[in-house]
Amino acid sequence: MTTYSFPVKRIGIVGGGQLGRMMVAAAERLGCTCVVLDPTPNSPAGQIAGKQIIGNLHDAEKLREIAEDCDVLTYEIEDIDTTTLLALQNEGHEIHPSPQVLALIQDKLIQKRAYAEHGITTSEFVEVTEHSEQAFADFGYPLVQKARRGGYDGRGVSIMKSANDFSKQLPIPSLLERFVPAKKEIAVMVARGKDGSTSTYPPVEMCFSNENILDLLLAPADIPKKIANKAEALAIQVVEALNGVGIFGVEMFWTEDDELLVNEVAPRTHNSGHQTIEANITDQFEQHLRAVIGLPLGSSKQVSAAAMINLLGEPGSKGKQIITGLDESLALPSVCVHLYGKAVTSPYRKMGHVTVLDDNIEKAREKAMKVRALLKISGEDPA
Repeated sequence: MTTYSFPVKRIGIVGGGQLGRMMVAAAERLGCTCVVLDPTPNSPAGQIAGKQIIGNLHDAEKLREIAEDCDVLTYEIEDIDTTTLLALQNEGHEIHPSPQVLALIQDKLIQKRAYAEHGITTSEFVEVTEHSEQAFADFGYPLVQKARRGGYDGRGVSIMKSANDFSKQLPIPSLLERFVPAKKEIAVMVARGKDGSTSTYPPVEMCFSNENILDLLLAPADIPKKIANKAEALAIQVVEALNGVGIFGVEMFWTEDDELLVNEVAPRTHNSGHQTIEANITDQFEQHLRAVIGLPLGSSKQVSAAAMINLLGEPGSKGKQIITGLDESLALPSVCVHLYGKAVTSPYRKMGHVTVLDDNIEKAREKAMKVRALLKISGEDPA
């Protein structure tokens, strides 16, 4: 029988946003302490962690400082200096998911090539070597252009339905992907432990806003059992191909031909797993920590249907946040509000999320839409 002293582990989290905040809360339940690295003083995660190091995520000295202060290092964002992480790993510091995985994921072209090399189904793609109308036409419309690096929450993505949309092209290193007319976009959260054990969460359906930000999530996804099983197996295949340790968000298209195509993978906790805090026995944040510190993975069983919405900063304002509709929203049954503690808001910035539970997924959706109409976060100043 293994014995532990307190704290069980001292965990370093690179990035102090909302994902780090929810990870710190899970770490405390497991008897762990956390150190957060983030450039913003009093960051969302830093507010509740035992310690925050103020520093840039590409600052080699700060990355070394947090690694040397902790038993294991993980992260809640991809935009990190992997060269330093690789050097720290080579010196014996434990980092999960590994810097090699992170470096691969950071470049969407290399990520897609890795899927092809491992026989993982994904949409057709090519590297953009020439930003010309002819080059895009040769690939064929409709298409999706993606920045190789740095894109997230709709940034760095341009959907072009025809040659008339060429003016929307991104003049940066990028790739072109075949536009997939999907029945639904789904995601599977999958955890893999240091011992190679895996655990998947039931697939969820993702509905996106015009800004290409996740607007509504339905858990579980309304898809055939055969497709759900296939999605979970594909997610495991992806993480095993990467030799990943930790939790991964695997986004997929369910096509009109009943194929599943991997879209992108996040090597961290993910927006498509927030509802697990209330709806599953072990939430994604605890599951990730169990994996990276070597504890047995928990049960990912879902115990309630759930709908989740993001709370985004209202367009047209910025600055110190003003929250309206909180009382009315919390008066509805089984509504769980999570505010991230960000000091200021701006248009479409993620400020929180709401999970709504119900025995019936459609009723959960209806309540979520009521909350969407009631609960608003705006700023004191015009944008």
